[in-house]
Amino acid sequence: MNKIAALANRLPVTALLLTALTLTTTACSRFNNNGSLSIWGIAILVLDVLALIDVFRQPWTIGKKILWVAIIWFLPVLGLILYYLLSGRGKSNLA
Repeated sequence: MNKIAALANRLPVTALLLTALTLTTTACSRFNNNGSLSIWGIAILVLDVLALIDVFRQPWTIGKKILWVAIIWFLPVLGLILYYLLSGRGKSNLA
């Protein structure tokens, strides 16, 4: 159980590192021919970062969080669509 608690304490650092990695690797069409960022690439990047932050705020198990991070990271546009459609956002746990 201590290993899980230690891993849970590292999640904010992991989220920060994944965000930095996402800045450099997301969306093929992020750059124009002259090397500048495209508007479409910036929009995808911002939505990816917001989705990753939202994943780490959810009260899910670590395995489910890792699965959603992998989906969002490896499929930037499709992963965003899947996350916002299937993640169960907006469901209330209140009785």
